[in-house]
Amino acid sequence: MTTLPVHQLWKLPPLILHPFSDSSGPNKLVESSRASMMIQGLLPSDNMSMNQLDQKLLDGRYCEIRMLFYVGRDLVRWMEQCMELVERDEALAKANIKTQSFSEMLVTEPPEVVKSKLKRWGVADYKAIFSRALGLNAVFQNVPGREDLSEDFIRNYYRFADHMYSCRQHMFDFSRISIQNFDFELYASGEYSRMLEREWERTSEPTKRLSD
Repeated sequence: MTTLPVHQLWKLPPLILHPFSDSSGPNKLVESSRASMMIQGLLPSDNMSMNQLDQKLLDGRYCEIRMLFYVGRDLVRWMEQCMELVERDEALAKANIKTQSFSEMLVTEPPEVVKSKLKRWGVADYKAIFSRALGLNAVFQNVPGREDLSEDFIRNYYRFADHMYSCRQHMFDFSRISIQNFDFELYASGEYSRMLEREWERTSEPTKRLSD
């Protein structure tokens, strides 16, 4: 972990997550989960063949890949914004802080306010979600089409994504940072837009009164 002044706290840009699911996404995820349990013999197969069950499983897994890719795109954008702050600050610029520094902090030790909001959103395993989202974005520049991925990759994408994240984190030496020196907040995109609108309304009020 890099040596930074204990008393100094840098405020990072907010992490803003955008909606990433189409209307059919939730149904596909439920059907995929049921198909997985049927394949394992934990639920009756409803007279579906193993091939039909496997296709439902693959439909859901591909939906997960798409959703994680878009989460990762937001995370990558946030890390790039954090690096802009690093480059403008003399102390941080000399501390060997890289995007991997921020991804490790996000995955292993985000601020309590971020963990609390994720919990309210019903996100239990945020570590797996964030790390796999970043792993997929380390390889794919755009969301891959289903026809471009092998069935083995789709079926076991989470194992590949875990290794891709690990590979990304070990590509360069970087300083490890912590919430002792860095703080940030988490917003859904709609929530953040409404907050900005309220702020603009407050700042415009004095001008309106002067013009009356």
